[in-house]
Amino acid sequence: MITAAQKRKRMFLPIFSLVAAATAALAPLPAAAQDAPASSDIVAPQVPEGSVGGMGDINLYPKRVVIDRRQRIASIGLYNRTIDPGEYEISVMDMVMSPTGEVFQLDNLPSDVPTDRLRTASDFLRWSPRRVRLLGSEAQTVRIMARPPADLPDGEYRSHFLAVSVPQDIDEGFSINEAVNGGETTGPDIGVTIRPRFGISIPVIVRVGETTLDVSLDSGFVETPEGLAIAVTISRSGTRSAFGDLIVTAPGVDEPVAIARGVGVYPEIDSRQIMLGLNKDFDTSLLTPGTTLTVTYIDDDFAPGETLASSNFSVP
Repeated sequence: MITAAQKRKRMFLPIFSLVAAATAALAPLPAAAQDAPASSDIVAPQVPEGSVGGMGDINLYPKRVVIDRRQRIASIGLYNRTIDPGEYEISVMDMVMSPTGEVFQLDNLPSDVPTDRLRTASDFLRWSPRRVRLLGSEAQTVRIMARPPADLPDGEYRSHFLAVSVPQDIDEGFSINEAVNGGETTGPDIGVTIRPRFGISIPVIVRVGETTLDVSLDSGFVETPEGLAIAVTISRSGTRSAFGDLIVTAPGVDEPVAIARGVGVYPEIDSRQIMLGLNKDFDTSLLTPGTTLTVTYIDDDFAPGETLASSNFSVP
């Protein structure tokens, strides 16, 4: 007698990944957390400071890696923020920033996004290990090294470190025919299994030789469907990316009018626009017509704390 399992012919949909690209300042690598307690009184794991998380169960830290001639090796931490074990594949992929500020994988690129100015680092990046298994609340460090060719022109090169979850063995349950017929299989069976693979990435920037950067800002109020906002256009030139915090202030007021942290502009584009919503703690009654506001772009990369650019605009 042929069993239902022998009759079953299953089709598997392509695995997909959801990748989050993020950028931020470097942060120290904490030690691995202890295994989560096996009891009903489980305490939520402490996510490492300075980490970035996506839709899956993994965090990466720091949020951004910069390698230069002074330091060719960096460490990237992976942290399983759940109580269950997980397995993750580690790779490096190339991504490009569009003029709107979105970041796309090269193998899934809209036709209107140019790549002619993109300088990738994937050809000379080495990393280990390439696959890790983490218990719940456990962390592990992956070492990544840059070995650029000796004749590589000065400038900034970038690829993205990617961690993707490996699907665990699961009970596939009833097939379509079994579900319809109360567990009985009456003929050839076709089923569908969807196993999502969630991933997260951070940029790995390699700077070779001397790099340059000039930044300017243009800003003003705009009306959006969500209400009043501040539009800031960051324009850059040179061979280095810009990265930092945008802070909008009003004279004589301690609280910022608006703020956006970790805003980057990669070298393949000349400018991008950022929409800033007003700070919920800011007293909007202070925004009387004619009041002059200042937007400042504070470096959080090459020279942390220095002003990359600033501009003034008036309340209409």
